[in-house]
Amino acid sequence: MNVPQNLLYSKDHEWVKVEGNKVTIGITDFAQNQLGDVVFVDTPAPQTEYKAGDALCSVESVKAVSDVYAPVSGMVVDVNEELAGAPQSINEDPYGKGWIASMEMTSKDTDLKALLDAAGYTKLLAEEA
Repeated sequence: MNVPQNLLYSKDHEWVKVEGNKVTIGITDFAQNQLGDVVFVDTPAPQTEYKAGDALCSVESVKAVSDVYAPVSGMVVDVNEELAGAPQSINEDPYGKGWIASMEMTSKDTDLKALLDAAGYTKLLAEEA
């Protein structure tokens, strides 16, 4: 399982790349592997506000439709429009081309403290196995 060291992770298997007050969000390698082939991504609407834990969007695969949860509170400022035509990017490159959305955080310090580092996420995966 690929767990990049430079990212933070939620217990719901979302990854977060922090750049100042902005975060980029996607689902982890583990999550995409569990889903199987992704066939559709219902991306969130830009300029929409979410609280940490809210359903941000959904990802549909050949196995199921799964919610992706906002790992932080804030406003969506950008979405990966390329997923409309290439949802398989989530399977092929979950930490790169498969990103889902970017948000401006409203409660950075509180939300980031609730996330796991790579070691903590690896431990969570071992516990769930």
